[in-house]
Amino acid sequence: MLEQSFDELSDSYPVLFLDAFGVLRDGEGLIPGALDVIDRLRSRGKDLYVLTNDASRSTEELAKVYVDAEGRQMIAADRILSSGLLASEHLAQQIDSGQIAYLGSEKSSAYIRSAGLTPISIEACTDQTKLAAIALLDDEGFDWMDGLNRSLNLLRAKALPVVVANGDLAYPTQGGLEAVAIGSLAGLLEKILDTNFVRCGKPGELMFSKAFEKAALDHPGLRRSDILMVGDTLQTDIKGGRDFGLDTLLVLSGHTQASRLTELVKKLEIEPTFFTSSILS
Repeated sequence: MLEQSFDELSDSYPVLFLDAFGVLRDGEGLIPGALDVIDRLRSRGKDLYVLTNDASRSTEELAKVYVDAEGRQMIAADRILSSGLLASEHLAQQIDSGQIAYLGSEKSSAYIRSAGLTPISIEACTDQTKLAAIALLDDEGFDWMDGLNRSLNLLRAKALPVVVANGDLAYPTQGGLEAVAIGSLAGLLEKILDTNFVRCGKPGELMFSKAFEKAALDHPGLRRSDILMVGDTLQTDIKGGRDFGLDTLLVLSGHTQASRLTELVKKLEIEPTFFTSSILS
């Protein structure tokens, strides 16, 4: 695990996979200076992809944040791979029809509609509601205690499939603070029910393989050693990238605290190739 500046390190890789929260943005928007870094990378001919466990809205909506002051789209929607897309694909493949109860905002339910299924908010569900599955999409848009209890009792009554679109336990907000993410709620339900849900997104291989396939279309002969995965979380970004055979860079601008880096690497047995303070380094 070597400390190296992002500016220097990025020169060695034609393709960069970037996490969103904690790397490019926080809960309030883009990290100051992030668009300048993206612009500089693009000017050097780097190919950028955002790999995010954010299932709060469509990739078209997610792309809107990556627009500079001149109105230039710095990262297009087709360069964003979200866990919501993977959850939508999974639902489409596994469930023919029916209602899917969801925890999340109304915008997040677009991923259920794109699977050809009917979303129904968890608040609208009763013990008489006929459901084909439950999807945990986002941490906003519902009352947590009510949503947790409704989900628990629906699953106690019937063993429904459950898809977790965002497995993150927490995400960075402003000022170095964090907020609890929907993945924490999923973990609590799994423990209570003594079961395992289907989890989409990082650190799973599918998101990385899809991003690699996209990048390979523009880079014939692309090797995994040509790609750097940049993230702020050991358990998702770094583990997923490492398991896929990529070099990884841990930035200390989000979930992972610099003061705990050595401790966490040892405890989790997940070691990044490199680490740095942020992409501004």
